[in-house]
Amino acid sequence: MAWSDLLAAFALYLVLEGVLPFLSPPAMRRALASFAAMDDNRLRIMGLISMVSGAALLFWVRG
Repeated sequence: MAWSDLLAAFALYLVLEGVLPFLSPPAMRRALASFAAMDDNRLRIMGLISMVSGAALLFWVRG
């Protein structure tokens, strides 16, 4: 994997992260408030699921 691939992935991440606040700031505020209200274990499980899903998708795409 080249550095350009890593930078491209980071750029895409920034684009995707900016979609919700750009399209609907109130929805973004509600989502952040709901995350703030969650307990730590639930957030950890969600983070783990996200990481495993991302790694599996990357493995599948890069084969």
